Amino acid sequence: MSKRRCDHCQLLYEEAVLLCDETFKEARFFCCKGCQGVFHLLQSEGLESFYDKLGGQSIAPPETPTSSGLEKFDLEKFKECYIKINDEGFCEISLIIEGIHCAACVWLNEKVLFQKEGVLEASINGTSHKARIVWDPETTSLSSIIQTIRAIGYNAHPYDPKLQEEHANAARREYYSRLLVGVFATMNIMWIAIAQYAGYFTGMRGDIKSVLNFAEFVLATPALFYTGWVYYRGAYYGFKHGYVSMDTLIATGASLAYGFSLYAMFSGNGETYFDSVTMIVTFVFAGKYLEVLTKKRAVDTLDAMIGSLPTEVMVIRGEEKILLHVEEVQAGDVIEVRPGEKVVIDGVVLSGEASFDESSLTGESEPKLKGQKEAILSGSICLDSVVRYEASATHQGSILSKIVTLLEVSMTKKPRIEQLANSIAGKFSLVVLSIALLTFIGWFVATGSFETALVVAISVIVIACPCALGLATPVATLVGLGVGAQKGVLFKEASFLENMAKSRVLLLDKTGTLTEGRPKVKEAWIDPACEVDVLFALLGTSSHPVSQGVREYLEEHTLALKEATLLDVEVVEAKGVQAKWKEHAIAGGSGRLMEELGIAHERVGATHYLFSCDGVVLARFALEDTPKKDAKAVLAHLQKMNIKVEMLTGDNETAAWKVAREVGITQVRHSLFPHEKAAVVEEYQAKGVHVVMAGDGINDTLALSQADIAIAMGEGADVAVSASDVVLLNDSLKSLEDAFLVSRKTYRTIKQNIGFSLLYNVTTVPLAVLGFVNPMIAAISMSLSSLVVIGNAMRIRTMLKKGKQ
Repeated sequence: MSKRRCDHCQLLYEEAVLLCDETFKEARFFCCKGCQGVFHLLQSEGLESFYDKLGGQSIAPPETPTSSGLEKFDLEKFKECYIKINDEGFCEISLIIEGIHCAACVWLNEKVLFQKEGVLEASINGTSHKARIVWDPETTSLSSIIQTIRAIGYNAHPYDPKLQEEHANAARREYYSRLLVGVFATMNIMWIAIAQYAGYFTGMRGDIKSVLNFAEFVLATPALFYTGWVYYRGAYYGFKHGYVSMDTLIATGASLAYGFSLYAMFSGNGETYFDSVTMIVTFVFAGKYLEVLTKKRAVDTLDAMIGSLPTEVMVIRGEEKILLHVEEVQAGDVIEVRPGEKVVIDGVVLSGEASFDESSLTGESEPKLKGQKEAILSGSICLDSVVRYEASATHQGSILSKIVTLLEVSMTKKPRIEQLANSIAGKFSLVVLSIALLTFIGWFVATGSFETALVVAISVIVIACPCALGLATPVATLVGLGVGAQKGVLFKEASFLENMAKSRVLLLDKTGTLTEGRPKVKEAWIDPACEVDVLFALLGTSSHPVSQGVREYLEEHTLALKEATLLDVEVVEAKGVQAKWKEHAIAGGSGRLMEELGIAHERVGATHYLFSCDGVVLARFALEDTPKKDAKAVLAHLQKMNIKVEMLTGDNETAAWKVAREVGITQVRHSLFPHEKAAVVEEYQAKGVHVVMAGDGINDTLALSQADIAIAMGEGADVAVSASDVVLLNDSLKSLEDAFLVSRKTYRTIKQNIGFSLLYNVTTVPLAVLGFVNPMIAAISMSLSSLVVIGNAMRIRTMLKKGKQ
């Protein structure tokens, strides 16, 4: 009976069992209703080019779409555990999509999701099959989205980091058992090989040689097909999807040596190479196993942050203590934390006093004493007393949750140099196979020996190492990101490591970046006719550090302050605030604001605040903001690293230069508005210079968004943090220095690794072609090249501990 393929899944069936659909111009045949439904769906959505992308590959036929089991995705408990609400109020989730096996599958899922009403963003990682989906809950639901995925023949379930960790541990255990088999086979086969080599020179009876060959065969077979299974699997998928990888090279080389050895053993012609087969597989697999361990160690920072977090907290409700899941805690709830417990949710201390270890967040080992009204951060550990605090955010809105999200995202983004290395590595394997084929032909023609030609060709295949080239960037990047996080430096994307390493200009805001950011009143004059309550209310309309400094002064020195009612409040950008109180026009801010309003005033100090009512100044305050303790030393070190440092500030000339002289900056631009700061960034970029901008305020946002690398101090405004590429968690300038050191060392290591892997292949492949390398030595050197790359990447951690550039 004739067979034909299903027009959707491309699987072969008896023609009689296929469903015939004649609703199209040409009759279509399907193996099931599921395939027929998906085919109709793709046609109606204009996605029929999926079949062109699929080529001749087959896919699993879908199950008939049903709604069973989908209701759970809309339950409140499920939403609390897996769905996040972003700043715009849209829902966001990470899903693992099952059934993806090629680029066509990724393309199809993304296209279908994008065309679904209510879905705003859908991006799928083709390697991990992890999808990030953002949707409008007013328009669609998660159950509907998953139903859409199922309708085209795939399935989806929420991404759970702890579950993924279990899978990773299981994979490591499997790799370990495979390695043990390989090592056992290699160690025993080496003794047999020694006996054979001795017999080769001293003479050995044929029957004894046959027994030894069979013993090697028994040991080499599990090493090849059990330990080496990962190479056959990788080669299979590579062949299926049309690419040649390192797995293809190892599987090809080992199989050729194994096949020829079988021929030699049964025919009695030629020498066997079972020892080389075992060593090729085992040595290369050992490198692969160490690669797995290295990657795990590189992301241990992320695992350490989420692995030991408690899932429940003690919440105080009246006189009761209730144990609640962290997802159920709301802002405003009172939480009790005891000595030794880790804080899971951000908050402000209500009662008690204790020391907190914030080293996992900021990298600072010295505990910090926290008392009433002071903020405590999620991720810190209570050391010595019971404290009750008010939650200032939900679990998802707390800093630790945001850090984990940033790290997860950063580890999925590839720098441009990694994309280049991967592109070279992808083509490299095909080139090596071509060279090996030409080598075989050349040696066979030159010597007439099939065995000699084959052994030399196998050596060429095995010694070539696209693996080292492929590992050159990602391992170094993972180590760099992990070390940065330990030091309180968060790179939002791995690509920012490369951009920052190339930067030669650092532009710094003054207030809150170079200085403590909390100006204190040093001198004050208040007219007896001044309505202090009105001044106090006006100060409350501005979040500027100067306004807040004056407000704190009034709180400390004035009794029974009340909030007056103000009308028509208008914030004048970078100058101050105007408003109406009763029938009076009031204003507060800098001397520039008073000059624009035509109000005569007397300047007091470099940084000052003036308050006027109906055109008369009724209060003057002189303030001083001191530079951060480590500012001078850090900036001196950065300048030694050949980084040009320039201060950009909205403050007046006197205040700007006072701070600049104290911290050792010789280039200052003062009295700048936000758009003027951004213009300075553009000025440098027009000259082809990579620019790093560091700031902490709302007025820095324009310049931060314009810069090649934007750095936000950890205690800065939320909008500045959102616009940044790098976040300094501990608000210290030492972290700014660490950010440059991490990026430069990582980028330098990447270039070293790529240079070494290219030099290795350029040197060793010709030696193998000329016949100077046998397969066993080729396997050892190939494995060692990967280990050199990994070891060099791990040096980033050691070098940065010693403070080297």
